[in-house]
Amino acid sequence: MYLFFAFLILVSANLGRAETGDSVVIFVCEHGSAKSVVAAAHFNRLAKQKQLPFVAISRGTNPDPDIAQPAANGLRSDGIPLPTEKPAKLTSSEASKALRIVSFCDLPNDIKANHVEHWTAPAISGDYSKAKDAIVKKLQDLIIELEKNSK
Repeated sequence: MYLFFAFLILVSANLGRAETGDSVVIFVCEHGSAKSVVAAAHFNRLAKQKQLPFVAISRGTNPDPDIAQPAANGLRSDGIPLPTEKPAKLTSSEASKALRIVSFCDLPNDIKANHVEHWTAPAISGDYSKAKDAIVKKLQDLIIELEKNSK
């Protein structure tokens, strides 16, 4: 019973941080259904492994109705649970509160954020493994940087 309550407290604390943005990294791609989804999922896996207080979400500038099938299939093959939410549009409010935004596309002019990085990666639909490897390599560097800055 104690472990259940400890888990609820931990989840509540993480949700509070996600809402305020102080530990949220937002990954953005045009449709919010492939590169950003894969990046957020692998970021969360790596952050959890290192017991870091960061959480990632994915967003799009022109979101698709569902996660792209190649991204979903690739994450399943990696043993990573699929996000439960549908692709969503990046909002100015989220962007302004985020610890960091990593964008695989141009951001709309109305989106203002302090810490924006632009990444490139191969298309998920072309070769999931190649795209994932390129993204994870950059994620590892980002995790190291965030870990150093959080101490």
